[in-house]
Amino acid sequence: MVDGLSEESSPKELWAEIGELKVRYLDWGGDGQPLLALHGLASTAHWYDIVAPMLRDRYHIYAPDQRGHGQTTSAPSGYDWQTLSDDLAGLLDHVGLDQVAVMGHSWGGNVATNFSANYPDRVSRLIMIDGGFLDGRLFPGASWEAFSQRVRPRDVTGNREEFLERLRNQMGVIWNNDIERIVQTMVYEDEDGQIQDILQPENHAQVIRAMWDEPASVTMPRIKCPTLIVPAGPTPERAGTEFAETRRQMVAAAEKNLKDGRVYWVPETIHDIGYHKPQELAQVIGDFLAEGNS
Repeated sequence: MVDGLSEESSPKELWAEIGELKVRYLDWGGDGQPLLALHGLASTAHWYDIVAPMLRDRYHIYAPDQRGHGQTTSAPSGYDWQTLSDDLAGLLDHVGLDQVAVMGHSWGGNVATNFSANYPDRVSRLIMIDGGFLDGRLFPGASWEAFSQRVRPRDVTGNREEFLERLRNQMGVIWNNDIERIVQTMVYEDEDGQIQDILQPENHAQVIRAMWDEPASVTMPRIKCPTLIVPAGPTPERAGTEFAETRRQMVAAAEKNLKDGRVYWVPETIHDIGYHKPQELAQVIGDFLAEGNS
């Protein structure tokens, strides 16, 4: 049983030895089609805790803590796309699966796209949840310096209550006990009682270097399977901003570069769609995956 979830709704917490890593993953059970769920940067497998129960009657979801995240080994290297892809292939081997559908949120979308490109025979369908299309070279005035500043580690300073209060204020009315539990799986308290990201700064730096050196435009044309991009439509206060327009261009470029791609914009939501509109996200995922079974 996973902390904070009831016995009935809780996934199994399991472990796999994959090369140098001890990988923790959540197995949501069920007899349906296997679906691999990849979290975003500085997140954990628990990002899917709200969405997964809405899909488990049709899909057997496996959600790992990726390299350097959550309770999986914090390896000092290996945050390039090929090694991250190899980690996932090793997990599928451990579970005994030849092929799966894959969904990834945020940076997990980038990992999912690269896994699909590097192991095309192992991915049947691909879903990118507000991620995978981020291309640092498409930002106005693009440079490595500007990109690395834009995707620098988030601010998690303060003690636990200060950390939670800041997030509570950011999320406003959507904040609930589930989200409060989930965000705390991504951080730890240091010896001074201060909150720190589990993802170490030097490992974060390797991740963003890979994102810059091998951007989405390089990966998309190599993907063969049917692909769904699910971007977050801007909230009213962000609509029309330069950032919103740049994101729209990135999504359009990704769709154009995919052999079999389509887009479903979730309107007026935040980056963490799974927190804000989990029912709509689950519906979109389910509809897309059902097409592959018809």
